[in-house]
Amino acid sequence: MKVNITETVLRDAQQSLIATRLPFADFEGILETLDNAGYYSLECWGGATFDSCLRFLDEDPWERLRKIKAKCPKTPLQMLLRGQNILGYKHYPDDVVRLFVRKAAENGMDIFRIFDALNDFRNIEVAVDEVLKCGKHVQGCICYATSPVHTLEKYAAMGKELEAMGVQSICIKDMAGIMGPQEAYDLIKALKSSTSLPVFLHTHATTGLGPITYVKAIEAGCDGIDCAISQFSGGTAQPATETLNYALNQLGYETGLDAALLKDINDFFAPIKKKFLDDGLLNPYVLGTKADILTYQVPGGMLSNLLKQLKDMGQEDKLDEVLAEVPNVRKDLGYPPLVTPLAQMVGTQATNNVLLGKYKNITKEVKAYFKGEYGRAPGEVNPEIAERVLEGTEPVTCRFADTLEPAFEKTKAELGKTARCDEDVLSYIAFPQVAEKFFAAREEKESNTVNYTIEKKED
Repeated sequence: MKVNITETVLRDAQQSLIATRLPFADFEGILETLDNAGYYSLECWGGATFDSCLRFLDEDPWERLRKIKAKCPKTPLQMLLRGQNILGYKHYPDDVVRLFVRKAAENGMDIFRIFDALNDFRNIEVAVDEVLKCGKHVQGCICYATSPVHTLEKYAAMGKELEAMGVQSICIKDMAGIMGPQEAYDLIKALKSSTSLPVFLHTHATTGLGPITYVKAIEAGCDGIDCAISQFSGGTAQPATETLNYALNQLGYETGLDAALLKDINDFFAPIKKKFLDDGLLNPYVLGTKADILTYQVPGGMLSNLLKQLKDMGQEDKLDEVLAEVPNVRKDLGYPPLVTPLAQMVGTQATNNVLLGKYKNITKEVKAYFKGEYGRAPGEVNPEIAERVLEGTEPVTCRFADTLEPAFEKTKAELGKTARCDEDVLSYIAFPQVAEKFFAAREEKESNTVNYTIEKKED
């Protein structure tokens, strides 16, 4: 049996360990080797990479995608798309979602892994439809969580719903590494029985369950797993690529990976990891096993970001209190899976509750959640908080995007020459203030380059 392995070092692994601060220049030199190593796909875009490129790395995320594609023409490139949220933290109009998908496909994306944070699949329909129209592979996600309202039967029904929507494969997205081996076995079996689609599993090494969960999932018929090259594996990232490759080969499975090239890839990332450790961006805290996450259900990227935010505020010692508050906030919100943007919303509200007092300050995102702007909550929300937020108004019950006016052409006209292409407009719509600063810095950099060139010629 063939087990497909997706490499996550360029996206989720570095997002989980170093808050998505890996610049293109750091990994450009290994891309051709990654392309030749035999991976099913390279997860390299989406998630927080788009925001981070513009905000922290002074990179155009679209150009980054084109550069990766140029160096990796053989291996399918994969991204994580948040459905109607695209790569931001709110819902966008359908015209924006469709054009974003189209431009991602044109710039080199091959596999679109699409999820909705609440498993409200009304919020991924448009993105799924557009990927299919672009002739690319669409993988529908089920965000995994445990709670009184998350059952095996409900997950199996979700699989059927995704198949009916037209997705070409299903991914179980275990953001926090909380899925145990028996849970994985049972869920894979259920999805394989209820659908005819390939099923992939994404998990994290956070709780230490990852490797045994993967093996048990594969025994149940799982078609593919996500791994990270060992220098950027473990902790809040994924289980190690080389380790799983070794174990699976020993168990008689085929992966198609070249072990010698995996070593070259790992050796390449060794000094990069050291650099991030030395400058403090890679906090050793996120590299360890956190069994308490089985209770908190906090995903890898959320844990590293929470730690950084608290450290920046001089409140690092409050991390355990914040983590303990997360399940309480999650219950109040009707047990949403902790994945972007819900993970950030719950984490921020839990932080506020600890630092400022219980719901003394309700974030605007949590208010929007109670108003129905993110979709259907999986379970019943706290009625007292809902009443306080709604103030007698009715929550939105339709697909929230149906209430939004088209935005692309209007924004394009407003930006004028500031936007050089449609991709610039999409970047601005997703992150207005961040993109505006990026555009201004780009202009200044190019102006300085021109002036320097003129001065050199005059000399």
